[in-house]
Amino acid sequence: MTKLLLVIAAKLISGTTVRWVGCQPDSRQRIYFANHTSNLDALVIWASLPSAVRTVTRPVAARDYWLKGAIRRYLAIHVLNAVLIERKRPTVQDNPLHDMLAALGDRHSLIIFPEGGRQSGGEMSPFKGGLFHLAKNRPDVEFIPVLVENLNRILPKGEIVPVPLLGSLRFGAPIKLGSGEEKAVFLERARTAIQVLQTT
Repeated sequence: MTKLLLVIAAKLISGTTVRWVGCQPDSRQRIYFANHTSNLDALVIWASLPSAVRTVTRPVAARDYWLKGAIRRYLAIHVLNAVLIERKRPTVQDNPLHDMLAALGDRHSLIIFPEGGRQSGGEMSPFKGGLFHLAKNRPDVEFIPVLVENLNRILPKGEIVPVPLLGSLRFGAPIKLGSGEEKAVFLERARTAIQVLQTT
């Protein structure tokens, strides 16, 4: 019941329109990678998925943010089933890549934000290397670019009360790591796969 209420609330608050322009919803294992502008991003992407897909999809989120306060902690752990990672001081023992690979297993999909943090400007930052390492370790998983638009205006950084505006999501065509493709080339290609969705 809590999950259903959260899905309804996310859709009402964001007013998000969803377009699948390069693929269709599917419960096969996927990594949805998106630009990141708002704390609403992960929740809205998760809520926009059909129920059967949502059930097996886990947002990857910053542990330091989502473990602050009882409400955030409850939502992250018990509702979103989020993969909480260390983003500021990763170590060999506390490695985000290991956590994400373990969370994928042979059943789950992930929602990740390769920029590594929210961006307030219009341009995406260069992607961190985690996306490349996921693609290298799990070539069997589809990587789906997702363009998030306007959610930063609905819930600007530092605000807690949403502004009544309309957001949008576009899901693009899957990409895969090419044979022998270098990290920098793949990461820029993934970033471009999100950017081109602005014109579709």
